[in-house]
Amino acid sequence: MRTRLHRLTLAGLTAASMLLPVATASATPATGAEGPLGAGFLWGVAASGFQSEGHAPDSNWLRYIDKNPEWDRYGDSVDFYSRYRDDIALAAGLGAKVFRVGIEWARVQPTPESWDENGFAFYESVVDEILAAGMHPMLTLDHWVYPGWVADQGGWNSPGMAEQWLASARMVVDRFASRKPVWVTVNEPVAYVMHEHRQNQTDPNQMLDAVARVHNDIYDYIHRVQPEAMVTANVGYVAGAEEEVNGPLIERIRDRLDFVGVDYYFGHEPDDGAAVPVAEPKGMWDLPVRPEGIYYALRHYAQMFPDKPLWIVENGVPSNDGVHAGYTRADHLRDTVYWLQRAKADGIRLMGYNYWSITDNYEWGSYAPRFGLYTVDVRTDPQLTRRPTEAVDAYRRIIRAGGVRAGYTPVRAPSECGLVDPPASCDHPVTVP
Repeated sequence: MRTRLHRLTLAGLTAASMLLPVATASATPATGAEGPLGAGFLWGVAASGFQSEGHAPDSNWLRYIDKNPEWDRYGDSVDFYSRYRDDIALAAGLGAKVFRVGIEWARVQPTPESWDENGFAFYESVVDEILAAGMHPMLTLDHWVYPGWVADQGGWNSPGMAEQWLASARMVVDRFASRKPVWVTVNEPVAYVMHEHRQNQTDPNQMLDAVARVHNDIYDYIHRVQPEAMVTANVGYVAGAEEEVNGPLIERIRDRLDFVGVDYYFGHEPDDGAAVPVAEPKGMWDLPVRPEGIYYALRHYAQMFPDKPLWIVENGVPSNDGVHAGYTRADHLRDTVYWLQRAKADGIRLMGYNYWSITDNYEWGSYAPRFGLYTVDVRTDPQLTRRPTEAVDAYRRIIRAGGVRAGYTPVRAPSECGLVDPPASCDHPVTVP
């Protein structure tokens, strides 16, 4: 998942120091109910390896947690490692057709010279469980975590990092290509760069070049091993600053995207134009939630890539330890799907939507932001009970109907254009009929 990017540019970072059921193992995921978004629409849920699994081997992120004592301790997160069958069954019970997970490099290659067959066996069991549940796997190769031995070499500061990354990724592709997953190469690369710059003093321009290189190289390799594969790198959309933040990345990888993967969470955050980002809010739940902004994000990339389909790889809304400020997760979900339907009705080639996330998890330093359809009280419940939020029933109904009903009016009305995604939201606004 994402982090708060503000109006960041790489220069600013330096200055401041994204068919048939699986029994046939088809390349295209199974499709859903007829409805406003169509029978072929791919409803999904998302999770990531480190954020959910627990039982984590040595990695850069375990080390970052150790050096930030004010952060929540990781523990075993929500223990997806032991409970993946139950969590996959929860997703299947929604009617989801896609389940996104990650393959953690640190788990499958604990040392430079060795591969862990138990690590591979775990992920093979996860993917096979997804398939057996009637869903299609979406596999992420890099969700911001790499082995401790790579951290010892300097991580993305190391001149050998790209080749080591590619060697591991090729091994993963070789092991899983026969299961015909959809592939995400690197999750939200610019947010990844930001974290590595802050925690490891990584040179942002050097890392962006390296990440673009590994994406392009592994894209080609995946298509040699799995010719009909669908491959992307999902971008974390930044309203009001998308060209500045993700533009340099897109220019480097635009020729090697089978679909455009977009993560959308928050609206525009006006500031005074300073080069350094404004102060952090108290929590993610204080960031501006503008569900109509997903329309502008889709329109932005539809205009940039008119020949490619789009997929919302992540979307959700955080709450503060499960407490909403009068706008529920179910409200947000229905409002978001309304805007997805508006985008498709306006000719945007939208192929799928993944809700982030199936359960609460470790949000890169804290368990306080809750994104899960099922909430988990990591800090107070040793049983790690999965408790359904009101959005579980809402999402199940949406999937069954293929969208929200005709005539639905969003609970949260469109905001002032300057708070959504300027200048597009002001120059070419969309309104509720």
